[in-house]
Amino acid sequence: MDDSRMDDGNRTGMALISAQGLSKHVEGPTGRLDILDDVSLEVNAGETVAITGASGSGKTTLLGLLAGLDLPSTGGVSLDGHALNALDEEGRARLRLRLVGFVFQSFHLLPGLTAEENVLLPLELDGTPDATTRAGAALDAVGLTERAAHFPFQLSGGEQQRVAIARAFVHAPRILFADEPTGNLDHHSRDAIANLLFALNREHRTTLVLVTHDPALAARCARVHDLVDGHLQAHAQ
Repeated sequence: MDDSRMDDGNRTGMALISAQGLSKHVEGPTGRLDILDDVSLEVNAGETVAITGASGSGKTTLLGLLAGLDLPSTGGVSLDGHALNALDEEGRARLRLRLVGFVFQSFHLLPGLTAEENVLLPLELDGTPDATTRAGAALDAVGLTERAAHFPFQLSGGEQQRVAIARAFVHAPRILFADEPTGNLDHHSRDAIANLLFALNREHRTTLVLVTHDPALAARCARVHDLVDGHLQAHAQ
């Protein structure tokens, strides 16, 4: 990873992630449903930030807006100085491929691909020349070298999430978005995955923004924000 690029945001005072005045509403059978209302958030390079809130409070919606998977009804998001509203869907996808990694609660591994092939996928999409070597190194970093040829159904839940983390980190993203990354795991696997996420954050200085119901996981982040009635507020320490 190019460390000089990671420092640029701090030197210029520009946040790596900047969300200003976000709102999101959808039309339902009984009228308009307001999910988010005037949400603003700035995250600097290398920070760890948790977003907590009750089920259905809009945490995953907010994460999707921050990543450019969806666009807000009002307001805007910038990643590394790039305004997502100014990009078309293809442009946002290219930016995500360069800047962003994802870890989801349900792993989102492709069942017909081995662990190694799942990790290779983002590199192949980007045309990375040393893809196989980098995928092997990513699997080794999460302790799954010996499971590289296994398919997802042959792996435990914790192992599948480790594959997902290897896939997320394999292209050295500057930002990792994690949506309930430990939600489907047993206690032992939850602790192991949490330790791995924060170890990789420290090693690669990757900005980590995670959504979680787990107060212990949230407390490991430098900042915690609660989403309540569509509004984001700093968590009382």
